[in-house]
Amino acid sequence: MQKYLFIYNDMKNRILNGEFVANEKLPFEKDLCISYNTSKMTIKKAFDLLVEDGLIIKKRGVGTFIKDINSKEMERLIVTSQFQGLTSTNPKNKITSKILKFNIIPADSDIERQLNLTPDSFVYDIHRVRYTNGQPTVIEQTYMPIDLVVGLNKTHLKNSLYKYIEEELNYKIQSAHRRVSVRKATEEEAQNLELQVGDPVAVAEQVAYFDNGRAFEYSFSVHHYNFYSAQFIVTK
Repeated sequence: MQKYLFIYNDMKNRILNGEFVANEKLPFEKDLCISYNTSKMTIKKAFDLLVEDGLIIKKRGVGTFIKDINSKEMERLIVTSQFQGLTSTNPKNKITSKILKFNIIPADSDIERQLNLTPDSFVYDIHRVRYTNGQPTVIEQTYMPIDLVVGLNKTHLKNSLYKYIEEELNYKIQSAHRRVSVRKATEEEAQNLELQVGDPVAVAEQVAYFDNGRAFEYSFSVHHYNFYSAQFIVTK
């Protein structure tokens, strides 16, 4: 991950988690250069992304402040942040992957329905174990249309799929529909996540969408119970 993206994701998470509050002045760019061990230009690029997100505001000659965001906009930003990939949501950690399966298969009727595909469509069938600082944290089973996410190879799977999709294919990931349940780990899941058979795991079923409304991912992720949390916004 490029340094400015690391800083952007780290600062964004700190803002959304409440470490910085509305109208609070952020440290000067020169001080952030020291704390992040980087250049002023890199800090500026990260801040430009935070400005685009509507999280901060720059006041010439005064400094940079956390924007006083209304509750509805904060809800949107929190929900959006939940659909970032593992690499983006853990900028300070080393994320690696082990590929269990990578094939191209005909989409069955359920995959066709979830991804709104025409009959006889083909999809990537991807199974990975994701590691955070060497610790297995999640098993991902992912289906993506081959005519939409073109050129996918094992090198991309060992890194960030979302980074490839956004930075190389130039798609914008907007949202996802997700359902979370809890059950006991199977023997295979326990082996891959370094658990005991029957330990609890969180299972997230998800369909993810681009900003043009096209579904590009149907996935199941099985999470180690020590490394999963979710934010939910409930409105009346």
